[in-house]
Amino acid sequence: DLILRVALRDRMAFDLLYAATSAKLFGTCLRVLKDRTAAEDVVQEAYIRIWLKADRFSVTGQSPMSWLIAIARHLAIDRLRARREAVGDTEDAAALEIRDPAPGPEGRAIAAGERRRLDGCLDELESDRAAAVRAAYLEGDSYADLAARHNVPLNTMRTWLRRSLMRLREGLQR
Repeated sequence: DLILRVALRDRMAFDLLYAATSAKLFGTCLRVLKDRTAAEDVVQEAYIRIWLKADRFSVTGQSPMSWLIAIARHLAIDRLRARREAVGDTEDAAALEIRDPAPGPEGRAIAAGERRRLDGCLDELESDRAAAVRAAYLEGDSYADLAARHNVPLNTMRTWLRRSLMRLREGLQR
């Protein structure tokens, strides 16, 4: 929802998106670059790219966090390549030899089919349970945040999620 609002140039949504995801993107960039300053620069570039290309998000079929991480990771790899060309660092060169884990066209098609199956199974759950599962496992919300949002005790939220996951597994096995 935030990405779609960013596509409409909603600055408040962009601020919320940054607050919710910047730590994860920074961690991704830091793992690739192993340099805090460079990682900070790349995260800034990533958010500029997100602002400019948010309207293309729904076309990719990726989960929101996967799309954001892919942007940051690709920019970090580009920075690493530029550094390697400038310095010729063997450690950086070895890092570039690692295969890109992003799925190819076939993998994206399979993932899209799996996503449709998962969405169908989620639609079979009660709406509040399905919303909690999506928030916890697709958006990364904590159990405590979900318990507060749904006005239930923390252990009840854990039970909701555990039982919902069991029902999802049963649905996916059909």
